[in-house]
Amino acid sequence: MSGPLSGLRVLDLTSVVVGPTCTGVLAEHGAEVIKIEGPDGDLLRRLGGKGREPGMSGKFLNFNRGRRSLCLDLKRPEGKAALLRLAAGVDVLATNIRPEAQARLGIDAAALREAAPRLIHCSIVGFGTGGPYAGRPAYDTVIQGISGVAACFEASTGEPRYVPMVMADHICGLIAAQLIGFALYRREKTGAGEAIEVPMFENMAAFVLMEHLGAMTFRPPLGPPGDQRVLSPEARPLPTADGHICVSANTDAQAFAFLDAVGRPELKEDPRFSTLSARTANTKDYFALRATALRGKTSAEWLEIFDRLDVPATPYNTLESLLTDPQLRATGMLREERHPTQGDTWAIGSPNRLSGGEAPAGRAAPRLGEDGPAVLRDAGFTEAEVAALRESGALREPAEPH
Repeated sequence: MSGPLSGLRVLDLTSVVVGPTCTGVLAEHGAEVIKIEGPDGDLLRRLGGKGREPGMSGKFLNFNRGRRSLCLDLKRPEGKAALLRLAAGVDVLATNIRPEAQARLGIDAAALREAAPRLIHCSIVGFGTGGPYAGRPAYDTVIQGISGVAACFEASTGEPRYVPMVMADHICGLIAAQLIGFALYRREKTGAGEAIEVPMFENMAAFVLMEHLGAMTFRPPLGPPGDQRVLSPEARPLPTADGHICVSANTDAQAFAFLDAVGRPELKEDPRFSTLSARTANTKDYFALRATALRGKTSAEWLEIFDRLDVPATPYNTLESLLTDPQLRATGMLREERHPTQGDTWAIGSPNRLSGGEAPAGRAAPRLGEDGPAVLRDAGFTEAEVAALRESGALREPAEPH
């Protein structure tokens, strides 16, 4: 079986998380992804914590499966020329290099259009072109702060905070992959490539506004912004006698079953809780009730009860317990694997299924530059040209066999 993107060739000039999230999805579904790295490598090789050898952090391994690594020094004219030659022979170029730097390297969409008219050029940027923030550097926390994500925590808990994962990078990387798919579909109909810009700030601001603009959607506003169910400080896992579980009882059937289960059936007639609209208007009271209602039984007891009553409820997983979650193990989302150079690891599989066929498990994340000569040969470079790139210092390979 092969994935839906089998045969697609992608030049990956991305780094850290947002770009590799995008190109990782493409690789996961069968695309050939060639990761171009400079002599220092992707920052995530070092930023991602402890590894068994320098430049191979656990986080890098997880975000860079399915790639081939070509290390080129783009400050050398030979390296830049090799990159442009490669770009002319692929279907997609994805980058989160800032637009001014793309232009200096000659890899912006305008520069590549004549040589590669069918190329889908995807540029992930912090801020959209045309606005006063255009061209500014951005990392996930910067975007969370300016887009209102951190302010959601302030509205909920009184203190602005960042989500403790690079959520904006994940989301915008997935949006970029989605838009590449849309552009490829249009290319099938028109034969023409196109340029895509994915601005992180605008995308995350749209998420926050769709979630929380609420009554301020209307002009003049009908009330303050914010979905109080989501912003409630009690919107969190519920404590039980021996831990926590996660429960969501939204519909009348679910809420009434929850009230029966916790021994408060009379509250079904309480005007604060008798309808969905009433519970929404009285979120504070409803969530306060839920916060203390489960302490009398263990997590396993409550999960059995709520499963029987068809109330949405799940175990509360820690980072450690995710590794033994039976659902993740059974569906292949987590599996034990031996990396060819890094030893025994956990491998994260594809969460999605396509009936038309899926790509086989991708190759493990590469050492810096380990595929360079092979990638160049596949792109039509002769042995003499590869040797010349190596001798000029433009082509870098791993310092020593591992």
